[in-house]
Amino acid sequence: MRTMVGFLRRAPLIQVRFTLSASSNLPHLPFLHFCFFCTASSSSSEAHPFTVSYLINSCGFSHKEALSASRFVTFETPEKPDSVFAFFDGHGFSESQISKIVRSKPRLLIANPEKILLPKLQFFYSKGASKSNVARIIVSTPCILTRSLENQIIPSYNFFQDFFQSEEMAMGVVTHFSRVLVFDLNTYVESNINALQEFEVPKSNIATLLRKQPRTFMVRPDQFREVLEEVKEMGFHPSKTKFVVAVQVIRGISKSTWKRKIEVFKRWGWSEEEIQLAFLKLPWSMVLSEDKIMATMDFFINKMGKESSLIAHRPVLLLFSLEKRIIPRYSVVKVLLSKGLISKDFSLPAVFEPTEKMFLHKFVNAYKEEALQLLNLYQKKVSDSKKQVCLREGSGTCEMATL
Repeated sequence: MRTMVGFLRRAPLIQVRFTLSASSNLPHLPFLHFCFFCTASSSSSEAHPFTVSYLINSCGFSHKEALSASRFVTFETPEKPDSVFAFFDGHGFSESQISKIVRSKPRLLIANPEKILLPKLQFFYSKGASKSNVARIIVSTPCILTRSLENQIIPSYNFFQDFFQSEEMAMGVVTHFSRVLVFDLNTYVESNINALQEFEVPKSNIATLLRKQPRTFMVRPDQFREVLEEVKEMGFHPSKTKFVVAVQVIRGISKSTWKRKIEVFKRWGWSEEEIQLAFLKLPWSMVLSEDKIMATMDFFINKMGKESSLIAHRPVLLLFSLEKRIIPRYSVVKVLLSKGLISKDFSLPAVFEPTEKMFLHKFVNAYKEEALQLLNLYQKKVSDSKKQVCLREGSGTCEMATL
């Protein structure tokens, strides 16, 4: 079996990145400024001065952006674009959301809201989507509004509903990754589902992957099959959940990023075999940031004095929060070690993998004389870690986090 690192040295398997009625009673919208001829530049040199002026003053376009957009959309009066703004506002879209939609598809400014836009929103509402989720779908993929409802959107939605036999799951996929509605599903999703079935991947695992990471399927079938072959060669069995997890990970990481992760692990003395072992045990180990890997390995090896190879055999330890779990629990272990109550060869998984309730039962409450001291120490470390996270993230809820 070829090693994983050997796989990394070849050309990347995945190169594809999918970058695939009007009313005069317009509601008050603070970001609309009906001053259509007050731009800094002279409009006399522009082919469509009214359009350019509207895009600048009402949509927030720069002069360059407005000039570019005016090649694709023009209007001489504000009625049509005003009605579009009013339509989105009436359906709960925020100012920033409307701006993003218009910037992406300026031609929507001349669309008929009742005939072109409303039927698509009503379709999503009919499937149980809330206004906020519909806004999220449209903002994520504005071109949905330019596609045919009957020929593209409904057939695409029905594909997922038929596969999952659940409207809730189908809408979950659309909400999570709305671009699935504008892809050729027969070419991408259906073909790649068939490939997984040929590899005898259980339908339940295919459904989980499709529901959680539909973008994994958005690649040419020949490239997708290469990934499946490679994952199988690396030792993953298609019947196991880890097989589709490994497929997702490989599809989601670029060659350069993958190589950097390999170098980070090698920096801590891992051999190629140990790197492959860790990936086989926990594919998510290759998704962790380089900073996260470095900080956690540094604590286990330099602070706790453990062997690097131990982590390779138990890579799940890398997933735990250094501040919220590892440091608070080790503070308890240090006290027990100093009192000779546990062996210095204690098991890392026994300390860090159990739930908090099980950890407290085994390492705090089990030592009656020290229990109060250990509990206070543990709670203080947990509280301190929450404060640090709040301060680092600039959260305004730090006081609540310490309760």
